[in-house]
Amino acid sequence: MIRYALACERGHEFESWFADSAAYEKQAKRKLVTCPHCGSARVEKAIMAPRLAGTRKRTKNAPAVAPAPDAAEKAPVAMLSPQETQFRAKLKELRDHLTKNAQNVGQKFPEEARKMHYGEIEHRSIYGEASPDEAKKLTDEGIEFHPLPILPDDRN
Repeated sequence: MIRYALACERGHEFESWFADSAAYEKQAKRKLVTCPHCGSARVEKAIMAPRLAGTRKRTKNAPAVAPAPDAAEKAPVAMLSPQETQFRAKLKELRDHLTKNAQNVGQKFPEEARKMHYGEIEHRSIYGEASPDEAKKLTDEGIEFHPLPILPDDRN
């Protein structure tokens, strides 16, 4: 997992976790990374100082206390309320249910959705990938679909 400091076009700063840098790039390209403050999909990575473990040896009698971080090293954190934690668990449950009980058609999602909508193939539960442009075209054709919720890894 990798954490990125992000900023939208309006200057709102926030952080988000991704499986790896490729996952961030893919989601950003598809306009799936949005500002939690204003909803803007025009988001860029902000400058972020890495946190590296020190290799200095402690002296024999020195206390094992980490030095206080400088103000520049502090990162914003959040405590989730019980309601937010419950909501997050329900979103994960929904996503797990949908992916378990549907067929992953990958990049063929727009094509398969159209075939079902126009009665060319039997209706079934599917999920996959669609670019923002493809998703707009599906919506313009009256084809109903919903994006799967994207959640950070359970360890976060």
